[in-house]
Amino acid sequence: MLVLVLNSGSSSLKFNLFDMTDETLLLDGMAERIGVDGLFRWTAGKEGESRELPLPDHDTALREVLGVVARIVPKGRHINAVGHRVVHGGPKYGESVLITDEVLADIETYALYAPLHNPSNALGIRVARHDFPDIPHIAVFDTAFHHSIPDYARIYGIPFELSQKYGIRRYGFHGSSHAFVAARTAILLARPLRSLKLVTCHIGNGTSVCAVLQGHSMDTSMGMTPLQGVIMGTRCGTLDPSIVDLLIEKEHLDYRAITDLLNKKSGLLGISGVSSDFREIEMAADQGNARAALARDLLTYDVRKFIGSYIAVLDGVDAITFTAGIGTNSPRLRAEVCRHLTYLGLELDEQANTTGTGERLISTPTSKVAVAVVPTNEELMIARETVK
Repeated sequence: MLVLVLNSGSSSLKFNLFDMTDETLLLDGMAERIGVDGLFRWTAGKEGESRELPLPDHDTALREVLGVVARIVPKGRHINAVGHRVVHGGPKYGESVLITDEVLADIETYALYAPLHNPSNALGIRVARHDFPDIPHIAVFDTAFHHSIPDYARIYGIPFELSQKYGIRRYGFHGSSHAFVAARTAILLARPLRSLKLVTCHIGNGTSVCAVLQGHSMDTSMGMTPLQGVIMGTRCGTLDPSIVDLLIEKEHLDYRAITDLLNKKSGLLGISGVSSDFREIEMAADQGNARAALARDLLTYDVRKFIGSYIAVLDGVDAITFTAGIGTNSPRLRAEVCRHLTYLGLELDEQANTTGTGERLISTPTSKVAVAVVPTNEELMIARETVK
């Protein structure tokens, strides 16, 4: 079975082609800067290219994707299904579903909760359904994994009637990533996932920490939207709501300006004044930039704080797993987080942390809490959900 996985953003279209007979990745690519100047790149084994070209819209980008797919699909075979990453499934969708007109309409409605993501996801679905009208399209929701969060952990302290009326609650995100790394951590530990208490840390441009009990999400740092929780590349993370009132009054900002400020101009970028890229922030901090050092330290502190709170939620922890761009590639962040968790009997293997690569344990054999690095593979999880 061949599955095409699409992840449509506001100005990008990520695509992957899997042969799910043995889960082989046949094609990996990205169309970027859609609507601007366009960059199209892909790799398939030893083949690949990266070129600039006009990409005025998602339809044009998808047609470029189809041209490459036609070259890569083995002779005599065809794509059997398309799996779409959808950020928000609202209160209705706790699992992946076949996309119908009703489902697509719901995805567009739930843009209320994810205004920066769901409209782009829906656009990609519309274009793909037009170009692949005769095969099933599956929506795989970032929020689905977190539907197991108990009511007392997902409700907000507002009048209950309003929560029910508008679906205001903690939904959580990065669900495919947290599910993937939790399962891989169990394999690293050679223990059944159903026996484990895990804290998984998806740390990238978007960041979320998750408490996983026996393979199920019990709590997670993001909330009704991807804005809450740990400080992120350009997102503020958890914020006192009265700060919004103050900024509206003092800076004369309207709703759109506030949304833009908190989602695109805050976080590591807003604090450091350097970049939203953690690599550049670490470099600037090493060169003596005090604001960059503050941004670096705040991210580390936030991650450590949520890990500690989720250990309390789980009543203990067997392993802490780092994933995503920063979690996988910043030994310093991992070391700094773990340095403050020695009260758990956690011992970090400095060599494995610093010089090791790929999926691995970075705690010592005698550590009472395991620490793992697991590069995430959300695209493979989407393909698996599509097959299922």
